[in-house]
Formats: sequence, C-alpha cells, structure tokens
Amino acid sequence: MIARLLPRRLRRDRVAMLGLGLVLLVVACALGAPWLAPHDPAFQFSEGLTLDGAPRPPDRQFLLGTDLLGRDVLSRLIWGARASLVVGVVANGLAVAIGVLVGAAGGFLGGWAGRAIMRFTDVMMAFPVLLLAIALTAILKPSLWIVALVIALLNWVGVARVAYGQVVALREREFVEAAQALGARPGRVLARHVLPHLIPTALVWGSLGLSTTVLLEATLSFLGVGVQPPTPSWGGIINESQSYLTTAPWLVLFPGLAILLTSLGFNLLGEGLRDALDPTLRGTP
Repeated sequence: MIARLLPRRLRRDRVAMLGLGLVLLVVACALGAPWLAPHDPAFQFSEGLTLDGAPRPPDRQFLLGTDLLGRDVLSRLIWGARASLVVGVVANGLAVAIGVLVGAAGGFLGGWAGRAIMRFTDVMMAFPVLLLAIALTAILKPSLWIVALVIALLNWVGVARVAYGQVVALREREFVEAAQALGARPGRVLARHVLPHLIPTALVWGSLGLSTTVLLEATLSFLGVGVQPPTPSWGGIINESQSYLTTAPWLVLFPGLAILLTSLGFNLLGEGLRDALDPTLRGTP
C-alpha cells in the first residue's frame, strides 16, 4: 500500500520533487565521480597557480578555479560528494536501525527493562554530540569509516525516542494482544506485528537525518578530525582554504554551497516523505 501511494503523493509535492532532484544530483556526482570529474582531484597543476603563487580564479580550463596547491576545485567537489554520501548513508542507516531497535525493545518490553533502556537513551541525549564526536574520532584515528561509525553511535537517540512512543501505543492495540493470546512469542510479535508499523518513521528519519549527518561530517572534516587528506571532503576543502577567504573566496563559497544544497535537498525530501506518509501532518512544524 505504501509503495503504491508514496510515489504518487511525492509527485504532487513540488517542493519534495525539488529536494529529490538535489539529492539525485549529489548521488550522480558521487557515483559518477571518475567520469564526471574533469581532472584528478589530487593532481597539482603547474599552471594551476598564478605567477605569484596564488590560486587561479574560475576560467575555461578550471571552471571553479584552483586551490592553494593548484588542484582543480570542481574535481575535488565532485569527489567530495562521494565522501559525504558514503558517510551520510552508512552513518544514518546504522543510526536509524539502532534507534528503531532500541526504541522498539524499550517500548515492547516495558517494566524495568524498558525504563532502563530509555534512561540509557536519555543519558546519551545529554552528551553534546559535536564534542563527543570530536573526542571519539580523535581517539579512534579519523578515517571515512570511523567517522561514519562515530556519527551512527551518536545519532540514534532521536529516532529511539520516537520509536519508543509509537511501540508503547502499538503494544495495546487489538492485533498485538490477539497475537499474544494465540501464543506467539514476543520476538515474533515484535518482528511481524510491531516493527512493520515503524517503517514510515524510519523512512522519514532516514531522509531528514541525512541532512544532519552531512553537516556533522563536514564540521568534523573542517575541524581536522573527520575525513583525512588526500580524500577530498567539502569540510576539509573549507578548512584548507580559510586563509584565502578574502583573496580567493571561491575556495570557500563553492564547497559551502555544496553542503547547503545537499542539506536542503535531504530536508525537503524528508518533509515531503513525512507529508506523503501521513497527510494529516501536512503544514505542521
């Protein structure tokens, strides 16, 4: 039912389709980077710097200019989409899976076990995410996969709280009580009768959470504890170019726009998915 109605409702939402277009653009850049990038993102062109050693502004050879080492900015942005997408999909997918399982377990078990699970969730929510992410990535030696793992371990708490509330309500529904009365085991009741009702929540949180994940990955890379060189990342490009903000603003402007448009795309798509899956929420904050 959801699979049939969702595409139809999304097509009617122009804002959601705009978000989908931005997301597909990022995905195309990430998947097609070896063919779309005009140059090797790590190659330092001898003609990539001006006579006084400054980055070259955008021109016909380098459409978005060059960076402080004479590398093509456009190529680095296209390859940077791959890092952002990999971290976003892996980290957010794990975070949603962990959050749904933890919240569902807490809500379904109830009693002292459920309370213990949710108190642990509350403790995790109390930690400043950015500070904890910086500490963990610094300890675990920053890399693409470590960054994804750290973000996943920190971003599951929000969806866990939502899943918990939904499961507590579902636990009292007639079809769940009927399955229990027929002798179905708790694990079977949870898997067959409760978790399928959390799929819309997982889809919406998955799309909205991608925006937060991309921003967090860019922040960590900007601070030097995210994706490490020579792998291009949008936050890392901005970090390398801080001293050229006034003399070569394109070095900060273009990766900043990439982060902005990617985050905007996932947010618009997430809002569209929320409205499509539950039209009663349309127009609510």
